Amino acid sequence: MTDSTMRVKTLYLGRIAAAVFWIGLWQLAAVWLGQEILLASPVSVIGKLMELVQTAEFWRSIWFSFGRIAAGFGLALIFGILLAAASYACPLVEILLKPLTSVMKATPVASIIILCLIWIPSRNLSVFISFLMVFPVVYANVSEGLRQTDWKLLEMAEVFGVGLRKKICYIYLSEVLPYLLTACSLGLGMCWKAGVAAEVIGVPDGSIGEKLYHAKIYLNTPDLFAWTIVIILISVLLEKCVLGLLRYLVHWVEKS
Repeated sequence: MTDSTMRVKTLYLGRIAAAVFWIGLWQLAAVWLGQEILLASPVSVIGKLMELVQTAEFWRSIWFSFGRIAAGFGLALIFGILLAAASYACPLVEILLKPLTSVMKATPVASIIILCLIWIPSRNLSVFISFLMVFPVVYANVSEGLRQTDWKLLEMAEVFGVGLRKKICYIYLSEVLPYLLTACSLGLGMCWKAGVAAEVIGVPDGSIGEKLYHAKIYLNTPDLFAWTIVIILISVLLEKCVLGLLRYLVHWVEKS
């Protein structure tokens, strides 16, 4: 067995041991309190989760929230990249967008959600809120990646008459990719937090946010924990898929 394989196994074992430690601590705290309304035990939460996954309503709620939050993220990704490229090419665009992105980053999420409820139906609120949370992150990171592009490579490309398409594929993509991956990693977590928060406030029928709201109203702590675990799992899974897809697309573009 090679050293690298041993290190990977040790890393995974360490992660499993850490997870077991914190779950055990959670169980001990729940037993010590003895009041499930304050802190549900891991056993009761897993039991509730097993009950939920067997219902059609559970999957409808996941699809409702996932579709809208993912749509908001996708729109933010597209517009963030396009406007970052436009700002890089035209400084006037950057000057115009600077106050807007600063306001979007500084304004509290709750204030935006309440304000947007005046204009947007609650069923589509999570799309817009997810977009607002992710767009400044993508825009700022991609803009920074473009600014940090090696000017020597660009000069060499000019000398050899390399076209714009090849510059994008072989220079800009490689330089911007780390910044874009960081933006996606940060943005995916933020969009799920903000999107579900918008649903909790707007309470659209059939959403994950509605289930969290009802769990709070009826003091159903196992339900609250179970849906929170679902949100975390979806967020992590979506992050892995999006980052993997981006790496594959860049590799495919460079290869083709």
